[in-house]
This record gives sequence, C-alpha cells and structure tokens, in this order.
Amino acid sequence: MKVIQTEDPSFEAIFSHIRQRGKIFDEKLQTDVKRIVDDVARKGDESLFEYTKKFDGHSINRETVMVSPKELDALSTQVRKEDLDILKLAAERIEIYHRKQRIESWYISDEKGIKVGQRVVPMERVGIYAPGGLAAYPSTVLMAAIPAKIAGVKEIVLASPAKNGQVHPLIAAAARLCNIKKIFKVGGAQAIAALAYGTASIPRVDIIVGPGNAYVAAAKKMVFGQVAIDMIAGPSEVLVISDGTPDASLAAADLLSQAEHDEVASAILLTPDKPFAQEVSACVDEQLQKLPKKIIAMHSLSDYGAIIITKDMDEAVSIANRFAPEHLELMVANPQKVLKKIKHAGAVFLGHSTPEALGDYIGGPNHILPTGGTARFASPLGVYDFLKRTSILSFSNRALQKYGHSAARFAEMEGLTAHSSSITIRMNRKKS
Repeated sequence: MKVIQTEDPSFEAIFSHIRQRGKIFDEKLQTDVKRIVDDVARKGDESLFEYTKKFDGHSINRETVMVSPKELDALSTQVRKEDLDILKLAAERIEIYHRKQRIESWYISDEKGIKVGQRVVPMERVGIYAPGGLAAYPSTVLMAAIPAKIAGVKEIVLASPAKNGQVHPLIAAAARLCNIKKIFKVGGAQAIAALAYGTASIPRVDIIVGPGNAYVAAAKKMVFGQVAIDMIAGPSEVLVISDGTPDASLAAADLLSQAEHDEVASAILLTPDKPFAQEVSACVDEQLQKLPKKIIAMHSLSDYGAIIITKDMDEAVSIANRFAPEHLELMVANPQKVLKKIKHAGAVFLGHSTPEALGDYIGGPNHILPTGGTARFASPLGVYDFLKRTSILSFSNRALQKYGHSAARFAEMEGLTAHSSSITIRMNRKKS
C-alpha cells in the first residue's frame, strides 16, 4: 500500500488518479449496453430472454421468469435459522431508522385568501436490483425495500440474476421477509431495461434502486428520464481519518474490508501521525495474507489505495472533504469535534468501535450511498426517494384582484401575452 505525504510532489497526481477511478464508462461498454437497452425496449421479453440465456447461461420464458411461491418457499428453507434471525434483526434496525424519514403533506393559508401546500404521495411501483452473480447481497434487498414500504409504495418488484436458474437463497429470504411478491430471475443491463420500459412479463416501474456492475450502472444512466433512479453507483470506497489513537490493526482491518469488494474499490487512510501510518501499512501487509480474496484486495490497494500523511488534522479533514467519500470513518479520540468540520460524506462512522462494516448490515442507516465524490450533492437512499411532492395552490377572488396585475405584468415582461390574458380575463369578469 502506498505511503505518501501531502508534501510529496506526486501527491496530487496520485490523489487525482484515485478520485477519477470508474468515472468514465468504457466506449465499448457504452455501445454494448445501449444495444441491450434498445433491444429490450423494442422487443421486450424476446430480447430479455435471449440476453439472459447469453449472459447468465440459463433459459427462461414467461412461465419461469418469475420465482413462483413454491420456489420461494423452497429457497427460503435453504437459509439457516440463525442467518434468517440476523436478517430479521437487520430489518428491524433499518425500519426503526427509516421511520424517522417520513414526510407529511402540509397546507397553509393567509388572510388574503391564498392557500398553498404540498401533497406528498408514494410512488406506485418500485424496482429493486439486487446483485446475485459473483456475490449475493441480501442486505441490498432490505436497504431498498424497507424505506419503500415505509413510504407507502404498494408494489415492489425485484430483479436479481439467477445462477443455474435459481435466485440466491439469501436474496429470496430477504425478499420474503420484505413481502416482495414479484421476484424476477434476470440481471444485468437487460434487467434494468425491462424495469424501465416494461415487457409482457415484467411491469414498468417508477424508480429503479440498487447497485450493480458497470453494465448495470451504465444501463441505469441510459434509462434515467424514462424512469427515476437512485444514483449511478460506482466502485465502493472508504476513507479513514485517524489521529493515531486507535490500534493500528483496527485501521488496517477497515481498509481491507473495503479493498476486498473489487479491484477498483478504494481504501484511504489520512493521518498526521507518521509512525502510526507506517504501523498501519505493516498491519495491512500482515492481515492481507490471511484474506480469501487476497488477490482482489491486493489490486485494489495497489491501484486505488493510499496511506496519506498529512500536516495536521485540519489538512486531513480538508482532503476528506475534497474526496467526498461514500464511507468516512473518524477513528479519532473526539469524533464529534471532527464531525463538525465534515462537509461531504455519504455516511460517517464515529470512533474506534464503529467500523464501516456495521453500517453495511445492522447499523440502521442506509448503505446505498453516493460514490465517486457525488456525496458533494447526493444523499443516501431513504424514504424520501420513494415519495413524490405535488404543489397545491388556491387563490380566492380577493387574492386574484390583489396580485393579478403583478402576475399579468410579469407575463408580459416575458413576452407571454396569453399568460397575461388568462389572468386579466378573470379580473375583468369580477368587475362586470
């Protein structure tokens, strides 16, 4: 793992290289994904089933594309009771947290006869994408479905790639826990296109949420506007700020927990304590040897990881704000003090006893987070993502007479005479 100082001439180049990873989709990938999306949009099930056969290696049709109730029961029984209990625990904590995010409709009126308000209603149908190829993430199902249910969404559909024609048992168990009735055995860009445009087998949804590989991310970007999406999720990342007070092995373990995701994941440590930085580096090397996903983690740390020695804690915070990380750990003696200076982060984990991995599963806050610096303007997935806000306006005749002239003149200022007329015609009828 690179150990550098902010004073090194190479620092900015290395920092920029890490920040830019995964931001630009390969041109060939873009072309391939566009062809898939266009085919599914035009030919529906025909293309969806063809691409599933091509990429996932199993055949489906209208009768088998959806997991049947009998299949769901059989898959769920494959999950150990103790594991199912953990899924239930996670679901409970996620629900407790997200219930605080509910937004209510509101209305106000004044003495001039004007009533304004905002009506808040849930989306009708939500599509969740849950990875299930190289790895299965039932936590994604919980993190996406529970906020949608709290928002009041009536129908949730789930798409997840099937292995040997079957959805992963953990995905099935999580879906059953969330009472998701429609689970489709499709993945990749073709699944995103089917959810966005609808096919004879898969209903069109209002929003697609959930992470995926580069093909899924590119497809979500392409269908945005046809359907809402949560975000364009890039490679995962963790940034740790430490003052040198924790055991170095803790920081090393947290860096590795991110690096094992994939080869373009990023793990960064910022600290003003040089001896601590060197100690963490040694601990990373030692712990790395024991990892089952050692090769993946090695590539991640070599290409997109760094231990950065800063001048002081203020510089560490400044660099963190520039990076705007998906996950930010404050492994410091007084995390609340440092938190006040943080401007951009998807999720923040405070203190030595709060590794990011807790937040992935049973912490409560959502783990579907903005990546690649988008925490500068984006937020974690939440109940609010599944709600629509409609503006409400009502003017009495008295209010129309008071404000109509100004509104009509404003329209004339913009050269929209019909706009102006639609106001004055009402005012003149009042006078006759």
